[in-house]
Amino acid sequence: RGVIATAPAEADDVDFVSRFFAPRVGVPEDPVTGSAHCALGPYWAARMGRTELTGRQVSTRGGTVRVHLDTPDAERVALGGRAVTVVDGRLDA
Repeated sequence: RGVIATAPAEADDVDFVSRFFAPRVGVPEDPVTGSAHCALGPYWAARMGRTELTGRQVSTRGGTVRVHLDTPDAERVALGGRAVTVVDGRLDA
């Protein structure tokens, strides 16, 4: 559904940086993408040999995402960070 670009971070407070583009589904660039960090967590954990990482999405708005894996090859990834509510509503079945 999109393309993730990533690289090791040059800043001391984060481990890796990324950007996420999905123009085919109407998203020229996502400001901060949780699903991308779910894929990036295991990718960088395997390379860095750590299960606690910090990523920064360097879009115009940008954001920092804390990533936790139980083990470097874990199938579950926990994300943390600050969030902004952009939609609040209720869905009735």
